[in-house]
Amino acid sequence: MHVDKNNRAIIDEDTSTKKVVFDLAWPVIAEQSLATVTHIVDMMMVGRLGAAAVTAIGLTMQPVFFSMALASALSVGTTALVSRFIGSNDSESAASVLQQSVIISIIFSSVFAVFFYFMAPEVLDLMGAEQEVILLGSGYLRIMTPGFIFMILGFIVTAALRGAGETKIPMQVNIIINILNVVGNYLFIFGKFGFPELGVNGAALATTLSRSFGGLVLLLITFSSYSVIKIKTKNFFSLDMELIKRILRVGIPTALEESVRRLAQMLFVRVIASLGTTAFAAHQIAINAESISYMPGFGIAVAATTIVGQNLGAKNPEGAEKGSFEAWKLGSIIMGFMALVFLVFPEQLIKLYTEDPEIIRRGALNLRIIAFSQIPMGTHFIFAGSLRGAGDTKAVFYSTAVSTWVFRLLLGYLLVHTFNLGLAGGWIAMVIDWIVRGSYVFYRFKKGKWKTIEV
Repeated sequence: MHVDKNNRAIIDEDTSTKKVVFDLAWPVIAEQSLATVTHIVDMMMVGRLGAAAVTAIGLTMQPVFFSMALASALSVGTTALVSRFIGSNDSESAASVLQQSVIISIIFSSVFAVFFYFMAPEVLDLMGAEQEVILLGSGYLRIMTPGFIFMILGFIVTAALRGAGETKIPMQVNIIINILNVVGNYLFIFGKFGFPELGVNGAALATTLSRSFGGLVLLLITFSSYSVIKIKTKNFFSLDMELIKRILRVGIPTALEESVRRLAQMLFVRVIASLGTTAFAAHQIAINAESISYMPGFGIAVAATTIVGQNLGAKNPEGAEKGSFEAWKLGSIIMGFMALVFLVFPEQLIKLYTEDPEIIRRGALNLRIIAFSQIPMGTHFIFAGSLRGAGDTKAVFYSTAVSTWVFRLLLGYLLVHTFNLGLAGGWIAMVIDWIVRGSYVFYRFKKGKWKTIEV
């Protein structure tokens, strides 16, 4: 990576901004690309089990994502503080931030794992699932819960390493995780090479085993010389309440953002689920196919977060601003290309998952609609990432809360049911939601108040 002598992503007159953005972003994009391909392959395998199996996994993951709100708080708070400390050459404090975040993540994820295990049927019933879907989804969720703790652990360690500018180690570990997941799916879903044929439960088992392995490996790396952040084993479980408060002060708005967004999405999913199993399967498959566009936007957003945090830590707000706009230019080019893919080849993408002509027809229309959100979506990813790197998480929370509830959920319900646009109406509302959110974070970043925020 193009960094200064102290391994920091500091941007000045002698720095190639494009190279800094690219060197930080490409491992994340590669990692996300493989993860997305893995997820697509997973869904292809599950899709062969029928619409009920696809719906079971889709509905099951919604409350799991909702529970990750606190994990997001820890993640964003960890990244913001680690990047500031690394930017100011204080690696010891950066390691302390990670240590405290790991402890809190283990506590909270254990609580949620127990809750999901015992309340799985009730959670799916609340989501509006039919009886067959509740039966399939309950088994899936219960098998997923042991790996939930390690999944969150890996999430937190990855956030810290990225804040320190180390994006290659998470990429390498996640490559292994995804390969294990695909192989495990093949063995456990279909019962190959003497393994039991477990169907939907097999997909959950493969995910649990691979994520548990990955989370443990990432944690162990932070105790070794391979990591730019080295945690000390001495007094590992001692709590530093002042540091935890700093992490949460930055992260809690993100927890609220995730909670509000996930709740709106859960209710939005219920709106879509009311259209029937076929419509929901088309929705879920199109969401899965669309996810290929998230990877470049997310990768570049990670680069923007790290650049802003480290440059503010180094008292260089001009470098932070320059890096963010360079990231946005690159992201807009890539997301614009993805929009063309969704406009021209949607049927081909949906056919990778299913042979059902009705699902193909509906899913292809969804992708053509969502093509118009790609550049606004990338704008939101990147400038929200920049604001989070600066600690300006409240602004992102406010915009997400208003937009998801007003434009995605309320407008989505009206377009689906009142105006009788069905599934297409829900996806039109999603496009409007991304346009509103992308526009606001761009405006907020341009105002520049983030340059003076203390974390």
